[in-house]
Amino acid sequence: MDVFDAIYTRQSVGKVLPDPLPRELVERILAAAAQAPNHYKVRPWRFVVVSGEARQALGAVLAYSLQKRLPDVAPNALQAEAAKTLRAPVIIAVGVDPPADPRVIELENICAAAAAVQNLLLAAHALGLGAKWRSGAAAFDPDVKKFLGFAPEQHLIALIYIGYPAGERLPLVRPSYADRTVWMG
Repeated sequence: MDVFDAIYTRQSVGKVLPDPLPRELVERILAAAAQAPNHYKVRPWRFVVVSGEARQALGAVLAYSLQKRLPDVAPNALQAEAAKTLRAPVIIAVGVDPPADPRVIELENICAAAAAVQNLLLAAHALGLGAKWRSGAAAFDPDVKKFLGFAPEQHLIALIYIGYPAGERLPLVRPSYADRTVWMG
């Protein structure tokens, strides 16, 4: 798939099949993600691949996180939160290392990891997979970070749900760059 085709046709795919993904396919996606630009070659991204029964364990942590934030939450909402991780056969959590090199600005590491996520999404799409970038309040929860092996000071910027698409993708129309661009010179 041509890079422009991938950019213009990639879209979030929320409904995927439960079929497992071959490890080699996930590794190809991760290898593409790791090609993202980053300052001083620090490679600040961290990937945690969650599949199989680990998805249920992550779901339990997400439900616990929700209950901590909203103590009066209804039990069915907690069950729904726990079940979210079963929406896809693979979830890739993306964390960001804090700067260790004094020349590196924290925002540069976050941007580099976000660029890695975009590479990951484009690679998944080019390989015929569906993917959706999710985050939300749980991404800031220390228990969620701890479960994924991240330190409290690491940012958790994405939970990418990946699988084979269930159904057809609808044509996507995105707005132009024109109203967000100023030309100087």
